[in-house]
Amino acid sequence: MGLRSSAVKAARRRLILDIVATDATFERTEIRGQAAWVGKCIHCLSHVVVGLDGEPIQRATIEHIVPRTHGGTDALDNLALACGRCNALKGMRLDVRRRDDPRLVAVIERLRERKASRLRGAGT
Repeated sequence: MGLRSSAVKAARRRLILDIVATDATFERTEIRGQAAWVGKCIHCLSHVVVGLDGEPIQRATIEHIVPRTHGGTDALDNLALACGRCNALKGMRLDVRRRDDPRLVAVIERLRERKASRLRGAGT
């Protein structure tokens, strides 16, 4: 693995850990004797698992609430964790639509609301 590739992977793991730190659905637990973070997919609420080092273990992918194809960034308020299946389906069905497509706009709004409700400390 090249130096650039390992730097990109390390940055991605840090980003995942930043998302975990802000998402109240994630709790530290043990899975098969290893410590990990377990939380819920922003879409379907199924479990996603991340290692303590930020490495996705089970189904965890970075979800851009506003798709990058529509100007979405890697800013923490635009990111959540999703299972790979949901993330891929959203990408295939919605990310390719026009920015003003009513279905895409509705999904973005729903994801923003869901993310806001899951912020650590939001209900306290």
